[in-house]
Order: sequence, then structure tokens, then C-alpha cells
Amino acid sequence: MDLRATLQAATKEAMKAKDSARLSTLRLIAAAIKDREIAARTGDGEGTLGDADLIAILSKMVKQRQESARAYEEGGRLELAQKEEAEIGVIQEFLPRQLTEAETSAAIDAAIAALGATGIRDMGRVMAELRDRHAGQMDFGAVGPMVKARLLN
Repeated sequence: MDLRATLQAATKEAMKAKDSARLSTLRLIAAAIKDREIAARTGDGEGTLGDADLIAILSKMVKQRQESARAYEEGGRLELAQKEEAEIGVIQEFLPRQLTEAETSAAIDAAIAALGATGIRDMGRVMAELRDRHAGQMDFGAVGPMVKARLLN
């Protein structure tokens, strides 16, 4: 089952179970996907998104909620921070499993070896290779410095 069908099935289940918090988050996901489809339609004429595009949308939503939760915690609004954390949990159910630190390190080494990367000039190629192979499975903001450190050594 593709990701879109999985999301629709989860929405139906949440409606039947009368789980309003989960349903609310699933509807936010559907709205974000719909917005992206409309934007894609105006660009090149075709508004269909693949699973990779959906994973990118979900990853972005998780990052936004993590930032919001952090801001709410700093502002002393713990109830809102908990709501954001709950939404993160629902969204992450539909994302691929995140790689562990050891798996991420091994993936970086494999990409460097596969490309024959030797210096910092190859960083863009290594990052592109990692994005192709592991989209949605690792935090590329954290991976960038790791790749840079490996290429400098």
C-alpha cells in the first residue's frame, strides 16, 4: 500500500474510533499534501506527488513541530509543547524508520567509498548520494557535519 492510501486508511480509522487528536493531525497532513499538489499543478501542470515527495512533506512537518515544541517549552507553555509532541508521534508513524547513529555512520562511509570521494569538494556529491539512498531516514542537518569531518580527515 502506498503512503497516500495508508494515510487515508488511518484517517478513516481515526474517524471511526472518534480519536479527535489523531484525526486533527491526519487532516493537517492531508491539507499540507493538498497544498503541495496545488503548487505543483501550477508549476508544471501535473499535481501528483510520489512517496518521496510525501516523505519530504512529513519530515518538514516534524521539524516544524519540533521547533514549535522547543519554543513552547522555553516560553513555559508545556500543554502546547505536549500537543506538538503528540502530533510529532502521529506524523512519525508514516515516516520510514530513522537510522541509528551506527547505521548513519556506515551509510556515510559506504557513500564516500562508492563515489571515491577524497576531499571536501566531493561533499555535495556524497550528500546527494545519501539523499537518494536514505531520504526520510536521517537528519541531513546533522549528517552534513559528519560527512565534512570524514572528508577532511
